[in-house]
This record gives sequence, C-alpha cells and structure tokens, in this order.
Amino acid sequence: MELASKYDPKEVESKWYQYWLDNKLFASKPDGREPYTVVIPPPNVTGVLHMGHMLNNTIQDILVRRARMEGKNACWVPGTDHASIATEAKVVKKLAEQGIKKHDLSRDEFLKHAWEWTDEHGGIILKQLRRLGASCDWDRTSFTMDEKRSESVIKVFVDLFNKGLIYRGLRMVNWDPKALTALSTEEVIYREEKSHLFHLKYYVDGLTSLDNEEALLAEGNIIHKDAKGYYAVVATTRPETIMGDTAMCINPKDPKNQWLKSRKVIVPLVGRVIPVIEDRYVDIEFGTGCLKVTPAHDTNDYMLGKTHNLETIDIFNADGTISEQSPLYVGMDRFDCRKKIAEDLKKAGLMERIEDYTNKVGYSERNPDTAIEPRLSLQWFLRMQHFADIALPPVMDDDIKFYPEKYKNTYKNWLENIQDWCISRQLWWGHRIPAYYYNEQGDFVVAETREKALQLAKEKDATITDADLRQDEDALDTWFSSWLWPISLFDGINNPGNEEINYYYPTSDLVTGPDIIFFWVARMIMAGYEYVGKMPFKHVYFTGIVRDKLGRKMSKSLGNSPDPIELIEKYGADGVRMGMMLSAPAGNDILFDDSLCEQGRNFNNKIWNAFRLVKGWQVADIEQPEASKTATAWFEAKLKEVNEELQDLFSKYRISEALMAVYKLFWDEFSSWYLEMVKPAYINGEAQPIDKKTYEATLHFFDILLKMLHPFMPFITEELWQALYERKNGESIMRESLHLDAPTDQEKALAADIELVKQIVSGVRMVRNQKNIAPKEALVLQVVGINHYEAYTDVIVKMANISEIDTVAEKDTTAAAFMVGTDEFAIPLGNMIDIAAEIEKQEAQLKHLEGFLAGVMKKLSNERFVANAPEAVVALERKKQSDSEEKIAALKESLEALRAQQ
Repeated sequence: MELASKYDPKEVESKWYQYWLDNKLFASKPDGREPYTVVIPPPNVTGVLHMGHMLNNTIQDILVRRARMEGKNACWVPGTDHASIATEAKVVKKLAEQGIKKHDLSRDEFLKHAWEWTDEHGGIILKQLRRLGASCDWDRTSFTMDEKRSESVIKVFVDLFNKGLIYRGLRMVNWDPKALTALSTEEVIYREEKSHLFHLKYYVDGLTSLDNEEALLAEGNIIHKDAKGYYAVVATTRPETIMGDTAMCINPKDPKNQWLKSRKVIVPLVGRVIPVIEDRYVDIEFGTGCLKVTPAHDTNDYMLGKTHNLETIDIFNADGTISEQSPLYVGMDRFDCRKKIAEDLKKAGLMERIEDYTNKVGYSERNPDTAIEPRLSLQWFLRMQHFADIALPPVMDDDIKFYPEKYKNTYKNWLENIQDWCISRQLWWGHRIPAYYYNEQGDFVVAETREKALQLAKEKDATITDADLRQDEDALDTWFSSWLWPISLFDGINNPGNEEINYYYPTSDLVTGPDIIFFWVARMIMAGYEYVGKMPFKHVYFTGIVRDKLGRKMSKSLGNSPDPIELIEKYGADGVRMGMMLSAPAGNDILFDDSLCEQGRNFNNKIWNAFRLVKGWQVADIEQPEASKTATAWFEAKLKEVNEELQDLFSKYRISEALMAVYKLFWDEFSSWYLEMVKPAYINGEAQPIDKKTYEATLHFFDILLKMLHPFMPFITEELWQALYERKNGESIMRESLHLDAPTDQEKALAADIELVKQIVSGVRMVRNQKNIAPKEALVLQVVGINHYEAYTDVIVKMANISEIDTVAEKDTTAAAFMVGTDEFAIPLGNMIDIAAEIEKQEAQLKHLEGFLAGVMKKLSNERFVANAPEAVVALERKKQSDSEEKIAALKESLEALRAQQ
C-alpha cells in the first residue's frame, strides 16, 4: 500500500469509516467477553452538531475504542430525544410560515406534521457524528418516541401511579408563556438582571385621622400620609401584578407597621379594598416590611393565600397577556403593561418613588428569551422523596463514581432539598399521559391502553362506554422518557431480565455535562434502582462548558461558535478531536481555540511523515550497530513506561493528560530521539541501508504507537496500521490488543540513563548553537572526572557528532562547559571562535532571553490566565520559563569564562 506524499484527511476518513461500517466493526452482541456499554446522551432530534456535542462524543469514542482494544465487548448505543418543547416550537413555526395555526389542526393532524418534520431532520446530527468518527453500533439507533421506548414510558407511568407516586393536583408551577406549557423547577434558569423596585402607595381604607398617632410614632411606627390620607408603601419589581392583589401582609412583630393591624388598604389604580393580614413570613428588614399578596402569581403568595383563605385572581392568560379577570389593561402583554402601569401610577400620584434594583429572574431553559411566569395550574406530579432516598447513597458511597468528585456535593444538595417533579406538559408532541376521564366530574383511570382503561372505568361504573372516555390532553415531560434511557434501550422495562439487559446493564461510563446532573443523571440513577435494582452506570464523567479563547460561552448569538463540520473540513476529524482534547480537562471549562485543531493537524502530518521516512528506508541483512541496540532497548522500555502511565490516567479519567502523554511519546521520544538514533547514515550523499533487526523493531514500535494513538485519532492510525504490514480484508486496528508488560527494574534504569544521555547531547547542541559551529563539524567531548556513560558512547557519538570522548581531570581552558546532574562536560574550542565577537553575540542573546522571560513571567503571574487556560497551554508557558532560565544561567557562565580569556 503506497502512501501519498501528503496526508489527505478527506480521502482517508470517508474510506475507513465506510470500511468499518461494511465490516460491522462497531456491532455488538452478547457473548462471553466482559461488556463495556455506553449509551449516548441523546441529542435533540431538532439539533445539529455543536461544540458541546463534539467534546462529549469525542470523549465517548475514545473510551469505547480503548475498551475494544482491551478485548471488551464494546457497545455504544446511539439515539435521539424527541425534545417536546423544542420540536413542537419548530413545527409550530414551520406551520405559521405556511399560514397554519396549531389550533386550527386536530391533534392527529398536528402530529402528522411533527412526524414528517422529525423524519426529515431527525437523523442529521447522527450523520454528523459519523464525520467525527463516532464508533456507535448504528443498528441499535433508538428514539425516545419509537415503539419500545414509548411502551416503556407509558408502562412506568401506570406503575408509578398505581404505587401512589404520581398524583394530579392544583399547584403553583413555572409557566413558559411562549411554549404555553408548565416547566419543572430544573428547567428554569435564573439570570441576574438590572431592574427597578417600584414603591407604590396603598391608601388605608376609611382612615382620615389617627387619634393615637403620636404614641404610635413613639413606639417606632413609620406612618405615611399626604393630602389624600394615610397610606402604606409596598415595594415590588412587578407592578403589573397589582390587579391580582387580594391582601397586604405585615409581620406581626414588625414595630414600624403596628399601626396597620386589622385595617384594610386600597389597591392603587384598581380600587379593590383588601385586608391587611399578618404572617411571620414577611421579612421585617426588607423594604418597608409591607408585602403585596398575589396568590395566583407567586409561589410564596400562593402559600400565604392558602393559609389565610384569600381569593385567587389570575390576571394572566397562558401567553403572558393580561386576562379578562383583570379590571385594567386586558389583552396587553405583561411587559408592555409594566411600562404602562408605571406611567399611570405616576400620573395618579400613586408612585412614591422608583429605584434601581438588581434581582434574579427565571427564564425558560428551552426558550432562553422567555421569562417564566409563576402560574396556578392543574398538573401531574411525581413524588420525589422516595427516589431521593434510593438515589443518594450509591453516589455518596462511591458505588457510582463521579469525575470530578466535586459534583457529589452538587448532587447531594439537590437531593436533600428535592421537590416533587411536575411531569405534565401542555404539548401535543410527546408521550400522551395515559389518564382517561370518564365523567363530567373529572374522575379518571390510568391504564396502558384505551381498552384497559375502559375495563377499569367499567369497574367504577358499568354503564360507561368507550365514547365516554376522554384521554388527558397533556404530554409527559421529555425527561420522563430519557430517565429510562439505559434501561429502555435494552427493553428492560417491557421485557425485564432479558438477555441484553442482563448482559449490557449496568452500563460502564456516562459522559455528560454538569448542567443536566438534575434533569438526567440523578433521574437515571433513580429509575435504575427502582426498575432494575441496580445502578444505571458505574462512572460519570462530567465535561466542562466549551468557551472561546476569551472565556465566553459559545453561542449562536455571540457568533463565537465555529461550525464543527467546517472545522473537520479544514483540519480533519483527527485534528479536531485532538484540538478538543488538548483543551478538555474533566469538569473544567474548555477554552477552545482553532489553533489547537491546527496543532492536531500538524501532529497528523508529523505521524504521516515519520511513517513515510521509516517505510522509505532500504533494509539489508547486516549487523546491528551498538547505537541501534541501545536505542531499541531504550524505546521498548519507554513504551512500557508510557503505557503504564496511560493505564493510570485512564483509570482516573484524565483523558486530556493521557493524550498529552502519547503526543509527547511520539513527537519527542520517537520522532526527535529514537528515529535519529537509528536513522541510517548518508555517505557521499547516498542513504545507507538499515539493518533488518532495527527496521523490524521500528515497525513494531510504530505498530504499538498507532494502537496507543488510535482511540484519540482513529482515521490516520487505521490508514497507517493497514499500510504497516499486509492485512486481510476485515482486519482493523480497532480490534487489535494493546498489551505491554510492565517495565522491569533494568528497563527503568535504562530509561533513566537515556534521559541523562539526551541532556549530554542537548548540551553539545547548545554549545554548537551558541558558538555557531556547524552540525557537520565533529567535536571532541571531555568528561571531567569519571565517565559514567561509557555504555552509551555510540549513541552520544552519533547523536552529537562527536569524534572522540576523553576523560580528563580538568577541562581545557578554551572549553565551553555544561553540567548534567553532578557531571561536568566540556568541548575544547581552541581557535574555533573570535572571543570578542562571541562575547558581543552572547550578550545580545542574553538581553533577548531576559526580555522573553519577562514576557513569560508576566503571563504566568496573571492569576486569571493560570486558572482558566488549558493545562497544556500553562504547562507550555512553564516550560518556556524553565528553558529560558537554564539558557540564561548557561550564557552568564559562558560569558564569565570568555571574559576571563580576553
């Protein structure tokens, strides 16, 4: 197999991905091997590949490919999520463009459009993942609304209802006025906003004078009055809700508001007379201590309303406009109303003042531009305390391990303060709630099918017919299907204890973002213990958020998120995978820069060129040189050392560091040192042949290096592995074992010695560079004192172009010296240099280096840079620092010696 002179990712990637598919190399069936199972966090069916997906799926693919090479039966199950809110919004928008409103259609007609949209767009992201190299078992592709998953969801709902864990109730919920649906607490994202605090006048009804006013003031009361009468001041950020006020509340212990006890006040503009109630809930220290109570539009107000038996007036329609229950501003948008009512309150003299105020406002997780509205609504809920009790111990006891471990506390805090889960959504796209109402009073039965529901209803009332049944209009929260994902993918709900669920479950690793630790991770753990009695996965690897190089979260609105497919087109999938992983330590945010992908592409080219160099050597049956014997023994030891390091790093899920270890092994140790040690000489401009033993060892090393690299860079490694030796059709590097023995003590000692030998060679090269001595000019190397490196003479001679190595008691007076550990080495220079010119040159070099070091130190002293930059970038800066300091010290020593010779 002849390789092109340049690496072309496009040709290589498409060729080998098709080869893997054709040979079913991603497929998995239960067998006698240890299973390694990963279920993909199902991307929304509406989605296209973004940088977060790139990171998440690259990590999954690395873990899956490594598991295959360890001989495990790797099964990576792909699929998509039906994403109720997002998908319905897309379909509604598309219909609107055609002049069709959702409610002009029947439910079945709308769902037909939704399925058509899903069929058209649903597979896009999975096809894009193939470009990345994702080695999923595509025959297992699932969808949260396919037949098996849908049956599973309905079965679980019925089961939990029958266990008394699902109930229907009138509760205050988070309402999305754009999607027109309830949301769970976890689907509300709070953002800090600059707002206003409006101080409104609530005049006391019927109060024209206070006989004991002076005494009240003396007792600490703060009494407000003007020409119109006495009034209380209420501070609110939402003046538009005053139309729903049914009480004002004070703390009974508040000394400044005792004068208001048992009185009534008038809601400004509205004119409604409402009672002043007392409750310790009111914070005495906040504002005036007077709280307007709007039971229909605030969770805490709702609780006060229940406690004090207050009227509830819902002044908002579902879409956030003012309802007909309001006496004013009917039909106006809530935010337009806020501006209008503020103006009208000012004109009426009912606004005491407005002050700037910063508060947190809840927004819909699915519609980030939409502020949620607390709303009283009849919804379905799941009691969560039972699930919290079974899901907390496994994580806290490390039966399920989190990486990084810091997320255990996040998980614990949520479960210890858990609230019931609102599982119903006012949508048509999704799993319809299997509750059937059979009379006008709203009595219902819950059943998996309409036929079973009719049977249950007949047990309540024998006269009921199918025509009397009316199924609940709501759909289930999307997460109610995806919490079953690791179980339902293997049909463990419909067919408990089947061969696949017994073999593949629990899954091995879950890779996900910490932003869905509550939505999904915790709930999958709950479902796993409830329905299989086991954890759903053994390890959870939390990725960070992908940010740009300025630290901003990548988003379409900022225009700072590159198109992953365009990156792959430009740098190749392997280059992009490497770029992502170089910047991706577990749990930390990723500062992504295209230059990292360029580094990945350059590494591809380095591997390609190294392979072509080796395969281009002529091979002869000649004796192996001593330098090559040493080199092959050393590199064998080095491979074992790094393999041991890789095993340790993977066991700790430090995948970024694992990649860096292999990167350095190939770039530094193999390319820069080993290949130079064994490279055949050029004599009279002609390349000499390499001995067969060294050549075969080099191919063997290349084979191991490609296997080490394969999980990170699957395409180029497959291409070169196939070209390394003659292969049979169907063979693949991904099915190759990567097993190396641990290094022996003797090999460890050899590896340590060669590190010192490399420093000697680097010392000679530094002298050449400093003294402007050509690499081709052979030098004499003096070892001052005892020579501990006689065993490595051949390597030093070859790598540093040394004519002879002398052991001397004292170095030559003209020598340039350097230290390796406690050993001193010197190179006699004789008349090779002009001392004055050399001093001038070295002084200039010293000045330049000191300036360069100052720049590096400025960067490293920046705490924000050190904290936020990728580990690899910080490590590179620290290496620049240490290298510069070493060079500066050597230059100063050299200048001192040169000046002594003048």
